[in-house]
Amino acid sequence: MRSQQRATSQLEEETNVIFPNSEHLPEMATPFLAGLAIATAALAGRYGVQAWQALKSRPPTARIRKFYDGGFQPTMTKREAALILGIRENATPDKVKEAHRKVMVANHPDAGGSHYLASKVNEAKDVMLGKTKGSGSAF
Repeated sequence: MRSQQRATSQLEEETNVIFPNSEHLPEMATPFLAGLAIATAALAGRYGVQAWQALKSRPPTARIRKFYDGGFQPTMTKREAALILGIRENATPDKVKEAHRKVMVANHPDAGGSHYLASKVNEAKDVMLGKTKGSGSAF
C-alpha cells in the first residue's frame, strides 16, 4: 500500500514538472477550445460565402439536352416529328397529344409564338398520329 502511495505521489510530482498548475488545465482549455471552434466556424463560413459567390457568378449552363442541329426537311419524317415534339418515334397517341399540347402552349401564335413553328408542331403531331402523308405546312 505504501509503495502505491509513493508511486502515485511520484507520478504527481512528474506531472507538475511537465505541466505546472495542472489542476487548472481544464479551466485554461475551455476558452482555447471555444476560440478554436469560433475560428473554425468563421473560416468555414468565409469559404462557404466564397464558394456561393463563385457559383452565382458562373455563366448559366443549359440543363436540357442539346438542340437538334439542322433545319426542317422538305417532307417531315417520323424521326423529325418526334424530335420536334420531344418524344420517341414509337410513342403512344396519348403521349403524342400530351407532347403536342405542351409544345403548342409554349409556341402558340396567340401567345407571341411563331405561326411557322406552330404549323410545324401541328404537322409533327399529324405525322406521329399517321394523319398525313406529305408536308401539310402552309409555309
